Amino acid sequence: MFVAKRMTPDPVTITPATSVSDAIQLLRTHQFRRLPVVDNGKLVGIVTDRDLREVSPSPATTLSVYELNYLLAKMQIKDVMKSPVQTIRDDATIEEAALVMYNDKIGGLVVVDANQKVAGIITETDIFKTFVDLMGLTEGKTRITINVTDKVGLLHEVTGVFKDLSVNIGSLVTYPLDNGHFQLVVRADIQEQDMPAIAKRLEAIQCPVVHVAYIR
Repeated sequence: MFVAKRMTPDPVTITPATSVSDAIQLLRTHQFRRLPVVDNGKLVGIVTDRDLREVSPSPATTLSVYELNYLLAKMQIKDVMKSPVQTIRDDATIEEAALVMYNDKIGGLVVVDANQKVAGIITETDIFKTFVDLMGLTEGKTRITINVTDKVGLLHEVTGVFKDLSVNIGSLVTYPLDNGHFQLVVRADIQEQDMPAIAKRLEAIQCPVVHVAYIR
């Protein structure tokens, strides 16, 4: 799956000359957490709600509301934005985006196209939603966890068990353990009464079922 399919396209952008007060209002109005900063069509920075909170006067300030608004209106985004910006291409995979966010400890990325123009924004929420969809968590399928070893043809053997028993697999994910072992998580259309037969067949190929959850 690619970033272009999961990002928020055509995000609201601001310029370096945008006032801090206007940027704050945009974030509040649209319930955003970040705004790309664009100058003459080129991405030059990014500003987040945290950046704007840090430059806003403390609630304990002795300034009047008028003075606060005046200061924020005079302060420009170019003075508080982060630059350069961590970006990702719209044709990158979701896994690549997740890895960049994980390694850099950031909650979102500006997405650019082949011409380095801003195409969208992808956030940790988009990544979580993709994970939920890929795992079929909203489909109500039975979740089976199987202990397996790393060997050629293993997936063929496991999926063959389900095929022989006319069970449709919705999704399949592997989690690495230690010493070359894995846990295989399968989501499939399985009735509770059919589970013993499946477990017995998997045990016969040295792939024991260690957990079953019926999600409806």
